[in-house]
Amino acid sequence: MRRPSIAARLSLIVSLYTSAILLAVLGVDYLRSLATLEAEIDRGARLQTEATANALEIPLSAAARTARALAAALNHGHFDDAGARELLRQGIADNRDVLGGALLFAPAPTGTPRPRDHDCRWRGTEVECLDGREVERGPTDTPLPHPAPVDGLSWSPPYFDDDLGQARMVTLSAAFDGGRVSLDLNLDRLTREVAALRLLDSGHAALLDAGGTFITHPLAGLALRRDIHAVPEALGLDHHPERAAELLSGHPGVIDGVDVSGDPIRLYHAPVAPPGWTLVVVLPAEEIDDDVRALALTTSAIGLLGLALMLVAITLSARAITRPLRRLVAATREVAAGRLDTPLPVHPRADEIGDLTVGFATMTRSLRDHIERLTASTAAQARIASELHIAHDIQLSILPRRLAPHPAFELHALVEPAREVGGDFYDCFALDAEHHCLVIADVAGKGVPAALFMAVAKTLVKATSTPGRGPAEVLERVNAELARDNPRCMFVTLFYAILDHRSGELIHSNAGHNPPLLLRAEGSVEPLPSQRQLVLGVMEGAHYRDARARLAPGDRLLLYTDGVTEAMDAEAGLYGEARLREALRALGPGSPRSLVEGLLDGVHAFAGDTPQADDITLMALAYRGAGAPLGD
Repeated sequence: MRRPSIAARLSLIVSLYTSAILLAVLGVDYLRSLATLEAEIDRGARLQTEATANALEIPLSAAARTARALAAALNHGHFDDAGARELLRQGIADNRDVLGGALLFAPAPTGTPRPRDHDCRWRGTEVECLDGREVERGPTDTPLPHPAPVDGLSWSPPYFDDDLGQARMVTLSAAFDGGRVSLDLNLDRLTREVAALRLLDSGHAALLDAGGTFITHPLAGLALRRDIHAVPEALGLDHHPERAAELLSGHPGVIDGVDVSGDPIRLYHAPVAPPGWTLVVVLPAEEIDDDVRALALTTSAIGLLGLALMLVAITLSARAITRPLRRLVAATREVAAGRLDTPLPVHPRADEIGDLTVGFATMTRSLRDHIERLTASTAAQARIASELHIAHDIQLSILPRRLAPHPAFELHALVEPAREVGGDFYDCFALDAEHHCLVIADVAGKGVPAALFMAVAKTLVKATSTPGRGPAEVLERVNAELARDNPRCMFVTLFYAILDHRSGELIHSNAGHNPPLLLRAEGSVEPLPSQRQLVLGVMEGAHYRDARARLAPGDRLLLYTDGVTEAMDAEAGLYGEARLREALRALGPGSPRSLVEGLLDGVHAFAGDTPQADDITLMALAYRGAGAPLGD
């Protein structure tokens, strides 16, 4: 199946990403707009509710101040009937919302003349006190019951005044010494202000008195006839009637409710002082989201139209851009088929496609040159590989392949180079009928230079070893020769020992090499006691000292290079000398061959697939003793 073209994939990818970005932007914009609008409407509703409540308080507070002032004047002054009536007339005249008032005096003690009550009302533009309303009370008469005072005032429940054409009224009273002054306050202006309050399209307001009775509500039949406890559904609280107490708590706030059609609403309420009434503003929650939805739909339509136009522009642009690429692809197929002389299309513009065409032309020329050089290089590498293979064989031939059996000891050794040739070597040869020489060494470095230095060092060791010459003297002579002409400062670590067959005495000297391990017949493993001295080839005139040890029949001696202890696993952990000792102890009294092969298998298992970093050389000797028969 043919894959879609670059133009089609580019159009699809850009469209998908653009659509995703557009949807994300629209979603974030919608959520932020909704949150912002809700916050603004909520803030505006709170402020409007509290501002309207404050406006309603103004005439109520003015009437309350008038009542207190009249009560205070009557408390502290001495007025006859005419003076008291004039004081009441003046208090009513100061406030147009107060339609009337009355002075009610308590019954006087028996035999004491009682002041007359007074009743004054607005008549047109003047306040008149009607003498016909002034009545005498008997000594047993008591004032009419009135609500408990709040802040020094008593407010009656709002009521309809039939004399004023069903006007909404409230009476507030203030007590003074010997009586009470009452003012009748017209609420029509307040109720009109509440009815005129509008938020959003269908928001409305209601005013409740301290007991929860509706003073005003959009449903006219509720005013002064029903209360919030009897008809909580009038304010959307039928599912939560217990919230009526929160509504009448005297503190501003917000309550969530549900209207009669089941739609969510939000009630903003604020107290109206001083009578302890509550103003409630009802907002449908659905209307808060309408403007945001309209904005989101408009933005989505514009975004989709822009996306379609952009898709057309991307498709046309992608085809125009990829046309020269298609011609270039056809030419490169010819080049890939081996026709390196195929001409590439000419691209007139100095853009990325032009650079790509020039790059392909340069690559084609370089490819022709590289093939020519590769052919020559391959032949040279084959020749070098053949020579390295020969060098590998020659190097291994230098080492003793088979060590002749001896009655006093058994010996086995091997070398595993990290490359074709390496720098490790070992040797075992007889000095005379009673002494054998044991050598193991490690040249610094790898590859051909180390192999050549190894051959030189091995030759010098064997040439310098003569009967009667101790290990330290041999090392001093070899070091002098290696250090004399060593411009590359190569060096070699070397352990040299002479074994006396008869006594098991081992005289040895160590030039910076790993100390051999001695496996005693009873199973203990310990390093051969010696001093690690200066490596060979670094400094002329270096002096070396001999050390002595004695092998008992059944003892085994392991000589090794650092390729064993520094072998690494996949986590770059080292094999280490401690692990080598445990492996040697575990292999126990086996033959030298089984020791060497078992240790090598353990190193390989530890390293796993990790490439070998250094040459590995192992040599094991089992001492039988002077009287042991051959092959024991």
